[in-house]
Amino acid sequence: MMIQFGGDFVVQKKPAEVYEFLVDPERFCPLLPDYQSMKKQSDKEFSVVMRVGISHIRGNATVKMTLAEEKPATHALYDGKGDVPGGNVNIRAGFDLEPEGAGTKVLWKGEAQIAGRLPSIAGGLLEPLAKKNVQKLIDALQAALS
Repeated sequence: MMIQFGGDFVVQKKPAEVYEFLVDPERFCPLLPDYQSMKKQSDKEFSVVMRVGISHIRGNATVKMTLAEEKPATHALYDGKGDVPGGNVNIRAGFDLEPEGAGTKVLWKGEAQIAGRLPSIAGGLLEPLAKKNVQKLIDALQAALS
């Protein structure tokens, strides 16, 4: 099952400040819905653990993330692979930054490919739940950057 998401928002911080926040997992990972922990392996690699659950499949998801592309103050892209209860996930998430007045426009997009029993058991509930959690993250990012 493939889930795609994206959008944009504007904050009143300079692109360099926004970029530094978004490429620092110690700052943005705690904003993830149902965040449990994060461990940095290097400047470009980290693992994040989150609680997940839908229907009777519940537990922790561990996702190994890599900062695959970076252009300071303008662009970054993360690739991730992980195990979730009842399956596995491949994630790609990135952002582009553009000056907007005295602030920054953040254009974000991503996709998640979920395989295993989870998509068949969760059925039509999985995509709306994923999009709801992505929106919670975006709302938290906006608040943290304001």
